[in-house]
Amino acid sequence: MAARTAFLFPGQGAQSVGMAAELCAEFPQARERFAEASEILGYDLLGMCTGGPAEQLDSTAHSQPAIYVASLAALERLDAESPDVVDNCVATAGLSLGEYTALAFAGALSFADGLRVVAERGAAMQDAAEAVPSGMVSILGMELADIETIVREAAQGEVLAVANHLCPGNIVISGTTSACERAAELAEHGGAMRVVPLAVAGAFHTELMKPAVARLEAVLETVDLRPPRIPVISNVDAQPHDDPVEIRRLLGEQVVSPVRWEDSMRHLLADYGIETCWEIGPGRVLRGLMKRIDRKFPCEGVTA
Repeated sequence: MAARTAFLFPGQGAQSVGMAAELCAEFPQARERFAEASEILGYDLLGMCTGGPAEQLDSTAHSQPAIYVASLAALERLDAESPDVVDNCVATAGLSLGEYTALAFAGALSFADGLRVVAERGAAMQDAAEAVPSGMVSILGMELADIETIVREAAQGEVLAVANHLCPGNIVISGTTSACERAAELAEHGGAMRVVPLAVAGAFHTELMKPAVARLEAVLETVDLRPPRIPVISNVDAQPHDDPVEIRRLLGEQVVSPVRWEDSMRHLLADYGIETCWEIGPGRVLRGLMKRIDRKFPCEGVTA
């Protein structure tokens, strides 16, 4: 009997110029995904993924649909090579943007509707990011309580919050540029192993993204959202949800709420009898995080 699997889908930042080139050269099904996507978006998404330029691919408006499509194209490869792995997937999760990929895989959204939502989400978040100079900083090797103290100290009346609980010793904060700079300095002097400003457009998963929420909720109302056929773990509360109304609400909330990835993975590993995880899509970030959450748990991957 094949192993029970869980699929993990990457979020923004996993993109790189050249992704999906080999995948689409070898698998017609992957090429078809990109062809359909380009028709919906009105531009050559595969050309941007394979040839750049990086500044264009890295913009939030483009990177979110690019990762969504590349991840589902990578899934086509896995389905062609190891259909039993796909058939035995019993639960799924995605990091921030990746939650939409997980919902599409689980049948809650069609590929086309998911792409339309993700494209609007990316454009809305890009616009919100450009309204206020802001960013995100990864702090490695510090306890959450210590980082929360730094956030309170560094905020000085500006927006600054814990944005991503990724794994033990890897927490991301998010806020105005000046508050992030103050927090980075405090973390460096406070014993952090590393402090890494992230190459993102703005302060995702904070109240600075509020202007994006209304646009996202509006487009979510236009698509057919169904109960997922397998559990999809929400970033907001690290729990699965069946009710499309609740899923819609949480997807709007997700933009301004911390991503509880470590809690999501612990729930996934504890409750579904899973024997192997697969990271599906560009990059290897989620496999690295899983090693920090449970070093012994096998996590394989199929890259875009």
